[in-house]
Amino acid sequence: MAAATMTSKGQVTIPAAIRKKLRLHPGSKIDFVENKAGETILKPRNGDIRRLRGFITHDGPPISIDEMKEAVGAAAVEDFERSVS
Repeated sequence: MAAATMTSKGQVTIPAAIRKKLRLHPGSKIDFVENKAGETILKPRNGDIRRLRGFITHDGPPISIDEMKEAVGAAAVEDFERSVS
């Protein structure tokens, strides 16, 4: 188990093994999240957009940019109409 000591300024050095495991580097953003058991979890915000490739699939024919814009616009109008009725 890795351990660290907090300085008088509230700073903590994350042990090298943990930094490597979480792929943290200088400038990395970190969230501190409390779970249902009351424990605080350290979660890195270091996702790489390229890891999402293939996450959403489309089985139909390719869709053009204009068709996407039209669909987004139609959905926005629909959403607005629902919100005012």
